[in-house]
Amino acid sequence: MFSRRHPILFFLLILAACATVLCAGAMLVVFSISRMMVTTAVSFDEQKGNIGVVEVTGPIFSSRQVIENIKKFREDDAIKAIVVRVDSPGGGVGPSQEIFTELMRTRTVKTVVASMGSVAASGGYYVAAGAQAIVASPGTITGSIGVIMEYVNLTELVGKIGISPVVIKSGEFKDLGSVFRELTDDERQLLQQLVDELHQQFVSDAARARNMTTEEMAALADGRVYTGQTALDLNLIDRMGNLEDAVALAAELAEMDEDPVTVYPKDSPISVLRKLTQTLLKDIDISGAITDNLRFIIDQGYH
Repeated sequence: MFSRRHPILFFLLILAACATVLCAGAMLVVFSISRMMVTTAVSFDEQKGNIGVVEVTGPIFSSRQVIENIKKFREDDAIKAIVVRVDSPGGGVGPSQEIFTELMRTRTVKTVVASMGSVAASGGYYVAAGAQAIVASPGTITGSIGVIMEYVNLTELVGKIGISPVVIKSGEFKDLGSVFRELTDDERQLLQQLVDELHQQFVSDAARARNMTTEEMAALADGRVYTGQTALDLNLIDRMGNLEDAVALAAELAEMDEDPVTVYPKDSPISVLRKLTQTLLKDIDISGAITDNLRFIIDQGYH
């Protein structure tokens, strides 16, 4: 009866009730996050270990946190070795190179072993190559040693909807890669040279780290992926095994007298929030969107 006499007021009441439920849910999520932060901090402070584990997971967009974790373990006298757990399809060239360089620097003073998860390809392999030894499972997907650059051309769409882009630039190549026109021959050649140079950097670094000649690495670096078993046969990795096996190898190479005990870096509030978000959205398939929109940097791309 009330809903018939005052439909607008009834609708507003329903809307207010929904808002109340949403607010309560948001408060519960915030409370859960705060509980997670406190729990994470306390549990980390209580950990005592001698092998530090640094995780590199997902697309490599930034190197800052990973490098901070590596440095922290390198400067900690209680940590005898470092295991880098890589589960990544790749990422930006710069961040991958920065992590690789930090691992190469670290392995001169402390044992570093890489453990590959389900995938450690492209930039993921770039990172892993910086370790003294690499451990992977037979079914691990790795390799993809190459560089790819992609962009969308909207020329036909722009013509259909009647848009006329106007560009004012200071140099011939300032609007290089514009989505509103085709590439010129000179631009295509310039971009190909850029890709080739980045590829050569990848090949050279990986060859140096793996004690291979540039020619040997280049023969394997045509962009194809390998299973862990094949990668072992090709000298791209050193041993079959899981994370536990990588920890055991790190203890062996470090000539540790005590039993290996792993310790992880303390999670920052941002990383805790990220993990919670991933947990809440784990059943939502966004892989297609990620592939479509970020492929040019996920696979050692150029941005």
